[in-house]
This record gives sequence, C-alpha cells and structure tokens, in this order.
Amino acid sequence: MTTLMDKLRAYLRSPQGKQTIEKAKRMANDPQNQAKARRFLNRLRPRRH
Repeated sequence: MTTLMDKLRAYLRSPQGKQTIEKAKRMANDPQNQAKARRFLNRLRPRRH
C-alpha cells in the first residue's frame, strides 16, 4: 500500500510538482508575502507579559 509520503514524493518529482515548487519559491521571495507570513506567525505565538 502506498503511503501518503510516497505519493507526495512522487508528486514533487513530477513536472507539475516541480512547477509548484518553483511557484512557491517565487512567492516566498516576495517581500509582501514575507510580511504577511510574519504577521500570521506573530498571531500564533503566545505573547509574554
């Protein structure tokens, strides 16, 4: 039986998976997206008083 991780690895090795990886890398390098991610992570972190 194929595990979820095996399916994921197969997808990431496919042309469509490689395209998805490149798109994610481009989005991660965008300063606006980095700021959005920082704001989101700051909301998840517990605040110290």
